[in-house]
Amino acid sequence: MPTSNTPAPVAETAEQRRIAAFDGDAIGWRRWGPYMADRSWGTVREDYSADGNAWAFLTYDDARRRAFRWGEDGIAGLCDRYQMLCFAPAFWNGRDDHLKERFFGVTPPQGNHGEDVKDYYFHVDNLPSHAFMSLLYKYPQRAFPYAELVDENRRRAGQGPEYELIDTGIFDDDRFFDITVEYAKVDEEDIAIRITAVNRGPEAAPLHVLPTLWFRNTWSWPADRLPEPTIAGVAAAEGLVACVADDTPTRPDPAIRLPYRLGPRWLYGPAAGAELLITDNESAGPDRPHAKDAFHAAVCRGERAGLKPAGPGTKAAFHYRLEVAAGGTATLRLRLSPRPLDRPLADVDRIVAERQAEADAFYAAISPPQASADERLVQRRALAGLLWTKQTYLFDVAKWLDGDDPAHPPPPGRERIRNHHWRHL
Repeated sequence: MPTSNTPAPVAETAEQRRIAAFDGDAIGWRRWGPYMADRSWGTVREDYSADGNAWAFLTYDDARRRAFRWGEDGIAGLCDRYQMLCFAPAFWNGRDDHLKERFFGVTPPQGNHGEDVKDYYFHVDNLPSHAFMSLLYKYPQRAFPYAELVDENRRRAGQGPEYELIDTGIFDDDRFFDITVEYAKVDEEDIAIRITAVNRGPEAAPLHVLPTLWFRNTWSWPADRLPEPTIAGVAAAEGLVACVADDTPTRPDPAIRLPYRLGPRWLYGPAAGAELLITDNESAGPDRPHAKDAFHAAVCRGERAGLKPAGPGTKAAFHYRLEVAAGGTATLRLRLSPRPLDRPLADVDRIVAERQAEADAFYAAISPPQASADERLVQRRALAGLLWTKQTYLFDVAKWLDGDDPAHPPPPGRERIRNHHWRHL
């Protein structure tokens, strides 16, 4: 018989019903999620060096100019299950010499105690279906001290504490933005996006926000380049800016065990203050005038030769120039949809609120009955961290060993470095 101490049964939540309906990862609610890495530079997969020094082969600075072969990275990035199409916001404070597209950290040779990310970001919320996701990033308003972090940690040579971003004084006087990135799925394929920036500083400050959509480069590696997907600007209703990404021209990846295409995807944003930028997700070089670093050059240096004003390309962004008052808030609402929409942004706040309420209900249902409010919050944040750090890990070891880029074949003796027993992977 139930006693007075027996917790009342909790009704099945919307998220539990979504979990019960899971049918693989390539379709359904889990097709889209936070499957991009926080950092792909300096990783073993991207290392085509002769000595196996992955940290030195593709550095943080290289990542702005060189296309990744095996996986993309970004701040609060979103992509499909096989990472064909990627979305992530980029930022600029008007002072750095490049956009903030990915997190920065010191490598083992640079760090006082080895590898260490220096940016501050927090996994606020997530659901197993990724129907709701929220991440907080703290973006400084002063110039980011990249060289100082490397030089000081290297100088300490393993002695004393790690030299952290906050130690540089960059956050003094609260001169930073709290930027919250939220994703709320309308259904399995339609995603509302909200980016909210709060100026914590004592004065108004500029903030450039570039919601960016791009295809992972799957076409430029074979001897004969494959057909490329396209992203191009399209007409939209009054008050909107839009582009459409389409992978229809490409060949399906033969390594994927089922025919896999996304079809056209529309990205919408507010037209006020927006400029559509288009280039290609290609490594920069003399034979590639339109390369992945074109947005850095255009926004930070005013050099626009790398842009493709008429499109199409394989990387696009809406460039917003904001001025956020001291203590003020600026919000951008966007929508990534598999279909054209007449009023795509009208319901973004409602959709976010509904999915957040469903997240509240889900975590209330799975929390231990006797847990305190603090304990329930710790559990929720911990699970959000596990869910946010899921990653699509693409790696064909045989291709990696033998090379699939004729322009840059692996050096002799590569198989003695690592992984030569893993050709089947």
